[in-house]
Amino acid sequence: MLRLIAVISVVAVAACQTPRARVADNRPFRWGGDAEGGAPFVEADAADPSRVRGFDVEIAGLLAHGLGRREQFVQVAYVSIEQSIERGDFDAGMSGVEDRPELRARHALSIPYYEFREVLAVRPSDAGRFRTLADLAKHRVATLGETQAYRILVDEQAKTGLVPVSYDDDVHPYADLVSGRVDAVLLDNVIAERSLRKTGGFVIQPEAVAIGHYVAVLAHANTVLRDSINDILRARIRDGSLEKIFRTWQVWNDDEARFFARTAAEANSSVISDTRSGQSPIAYLPSLLRAALITLLLSCLAMALAVTAGAGIAAARVYGSPVVRGLFTAYVEVVRGTPVLLQLFVLYYGLSSVIRLPAFAAAVLGLGLNYAAYEAEIYRAALEAVSRTQLEAARTLGLSEFLIFRLVRAPQALRLALAPMTNDFVALLKDSSLVSVITVVELTKQTAIYATNVGSWVVPGILCAAVYLAMSLPLSRFARRLEQRWSAT
Repeated sequence: MLRLIAVISVVAVAACQTPRARVADNRPFRWGGDAEGGAPFVEADAADPSRVRGFDVEIAGLLAHGLGRREQFVQVAYVSIEQSIERGDFDAGMSGVEDRPELRARHALSIPYYEFREVLAVRPSDAGRFRTLADLAKHRVATLGETQAYRILVDEQAKTGLVPVSYDDDVHPYADLVSGRVDAVLLDNVIAERSLRKTGGFVIQPEAVAIGHYVAVLAHANTVLRDSINDILRARIRDGSLEKIFRTWQVWNDDEARFFARTAAEANSSVISDTRSGQSPIAYLPSLLRAALITLLLSCLAMALAVTAGAGIAAARVYGSPVVRGLFTAYVEVVRGTPVLLQLFVLYYGLSSVIRLPAFAAAVLGLGLNYAAYEAEIYRAALEAVSRTQLEAARTLGLSEFLIFRLVRAPQALRLALAPMTNDFVALLKDSSLVSVITVVELTKQTAIYATNVGSWVVPGILCAAVYLAMSLPLSRFARRLEQRWSAT
């Protein structure tokens, strides 16, 4: 009996010391990040561009292991992480996500797992006079939009007249600083030190403007998983696993030692060397070609929807009653008068409480319905361009309106509409790059990830342009030949 009690006690103690998430689960642990953000957070692996690496990638692996689940990465634009997490696209977002009061109010956040400093970067010639934000009154200071640094600059603008300059990426702010387009950059020390190593041409002021923390963001209602992740993070902080990861990625410092509230032995780990600039472009071709296939499929499906819907709208505006014509006219004007990017956001995120469309389906619908408005105008103009004399002659012969449309009006209208239809398809092919904001990794997004990984847009840009031309030029030539053939008959 005493032996049985002892065994039960040991099991109970072990259960208390093990994170509660350590339960087998067949579901994958899906986490979202933006590989365009680059190392050391998340970046495409130079050896295998279909994989990602970075300290957030390794931390996500620790979390998946602690949860007893398989890890699965989901590419998402950094600015869309919050919306995608509430849509349920993935379980947690980790890509240098900052702990901010407004973020904590909207979502469930993990405990902080890294402490960073907001630091000023200035040109060497300005290092003596631009030490603090107060010194930069009336000057232009760059940062990323929707970050803690941006909010600090906006607050400082009200006090001193400092001019915040918002960017969508963390590469161009430092390039513009070196070229003299801005006077300083305020960003995380992790980003600043990475840019200094890669590009140089500026100095980092030692005094921190503010302190911040990186966290994992989860859906507001997903507190159970958040608590399990917190248990795992605390355990990995205690056993030194996080310190080892941060040392590997060269982001461990005295601030982290104090933040973890313990003295840790130096990890005996190798340093990740940055070999991206020498990586052969051939290694990235499979990823680019896969993304090109997605772009082509997306464009073809969206164009098919646009042609079908556009033809119906055009027919309704030509043959419909005044009420029908008014409704479809309003549709055409609203769609053509608002940005397609806004329509994609509304369709994907705005309607998620009503219907949660898959990202690819939302992309097809968004682009297809947008271009349907333009196609409708092309077809309407082509239908109305057919000579009234021919229409009256057909009616005199006793043909019905349907037969007149099928035999007389539609064939001639198709010839007139062919050239602008082709132009629209080429334009749609290029506009498909916008769907990356709703987590679809198409050709341009994959190229941006590639460019971030190699540190240059020259080779990736040339490859991307070549692929787009390879897809669009044959279509244009086919349309011209068809148009010439029809003109000869």
